Amino acid sequence: KNLQQPRQIGTMSSSSIPGHYGCVVLANCVAPMIVSIMLGGNVMQARKKYNVQYPNLYATPGHHDHADEFNQIQRGHQNMLESAMFWIPMSLVAGLENPLAVAIGGVFYNIGCVAYQGGYTKGAEKRNSGLGVCKYVGLLTSLICSIKFAVKRV
Repeated sequence: KNLQQPRQIGTMSSSSIPGHYGCVVLANCVAPMIVSIMLGGNVMQARKKYNVQYPNLYATPGHHDHADEFNQIQRGHQNMLESAMFWIPMSLVAGLENPLAVAIGGVFYNIGCVAYQGGYTKGAEKRNSGLGVCKYVGLLTSLICSIKFAVKRV
């Protein structure tokens, strides 16, 4: 069975899903949700550790003793949320034409988001150190593939 052959959606003959599109859904929809829950769990632990109560999104310097430590963990999660809202839909479109490239980019994005928060907890200047830059590989992969997809259809 050739996995690259498009599969029909229901009874609609004009719509099809390319082979390996499931990889796009797993890497670019399911995995980011799991990663976000993990990063959010780190924020919840930090809330308890540094006594930052709701409804405060961030700790206030001068009011919270460890404001910078908490805020760095929070920023690591918030940064993912800020990019995911654009990246996920872009990836779903780009994956229609380049499913494997976009899915691999999704793996990079997720690894990068975890590493970004890990680096940020060590200091704001370390947020992109190590594997944190992987996130941008995933973002750029989806962006380039989306542009390619759109230009072909203009």
